[in-house]
Amino acid sequence: MKALFFLLAALPGLLPTTDDLPDSVCVDGQAMHVQGIALDREAGRMYFSFTSRFVKTDLEGNILGSIDRIQGHLGALAFHPGDRKVYASLECKDDEIGAGIARTLQVEKVSRSGSTFYVAVIDVDRLDRIGMDPEGDDIFRTACIHEACDDYQASVRCGGDVLEHRFGCSGIDGVALAPAPGKKGGPLRLWVAYGIYSDIRRTDNDHQVLLCYDVEAVKAHARPVTFGTLHRDGPAKPAAKYFVYTGNTSYGVQNLAYDPATDALYMAVYRGKKGWFPNYDLFAVPLAQKPFKGRLQGVPYVDAAWQLRPVGTGWYFRWGSTGLCPVGDGRWYISENGRDPVTRTHSCKARRYRWTGNFSQPFVL
Repeated sequence: MKALFFLLAALPGLLPTTDDLPDSVCVDGQAMHVQGIALDREAGRMYFSFTSRFVKTDLEGNILGSIDRIQGHLGALAFHPGDRKVYASLECKDDEIGAGIARTLQVEKVSRSGSTFYVAVIDVDRLDRIGMDPEGDDIFRTACIHEACDDYQASVRCGGDVLEHRFGCSGIDGVALAPAPGKKGGPLRLWVAYGIYSDIRRTDNDHQVLLCYDVEAVKAHARPVTFGTLHRDGPAKPAAKYFVYTGNTSYGVQNLAYDPATDALYMAVYRGKKGWFPNYDLFAVPLAQKPFKGRLQGVPYVDAAWQLRPVGTGWYFRWGSTGLCPVGDGRWYISENGRDPVTRTHSCKARRYRWTGNFSQPFVL
């Protein structure tokens, strides 16, 4: 599998050239941290998530439209060229970010028991001005991810202790559009990755958890936003749930991206804190493999679960946790986040990198 995967060096020339794309697309002056990016090559647009604001730009970085006043933590993004929607993770929960957003919107703070996780479905073609409202303009709908809500709320027994949050689930972060594993081609599915608490005292949080959904099922449950309320409409279960043993990370998969050229999912994370793991920044999961069922290492309360194997090594790479976007020709836009020391505002420079697959330098400019 590893040898097949590292056909990567031969990719340039196999796919349409990306020479028409700019070297970078930059947005600055934002109130909150960038969380994800997505490219709409057909329309010449790029989309950015800035935690509580969604931004649409041209490829020169000019802001063409935005959705403000988002109730929750908007995370990673994925653009579907088939239905021309952006899919994003959205957390409405009892943390500092959630409390700050509630104060801004003047709505009640979310409680632990009321914490809810959604996929947002964003109609980017109707986003035509700055400051559009997710409640009144009906371009921003949400579908509840019940599986993540259930794991977040659950308590489990592990190593003689009762621990909160099954699998260490802290919510959801990464999203991607990719086919089901073990099949050549097929329709794109919506993949949703868990956020996972890094807690070094527990052993059941060393897998990445990936949910796989039928896109149409998610859209069928998506509902308009009503501020101050959290609906629970969403698919009862994912089409599949996979575990990927990577070792510890800090808050799980921050950005998830599918590269058709290598037929693999890429997972950008914050490094883990358990010193007995390599604690990489980036992992890849080939989708040509067939899932296998077996015991989950370090998880005593699950007899067996469906699993996928990552590539034999991970990579150290500074960027990617705030945005990964493959664009073809072995090229990627990768978010480089920053903050102005004077104005304290946030920025994103989405720079065009080339994938090498080399352990020492997986991406180069």
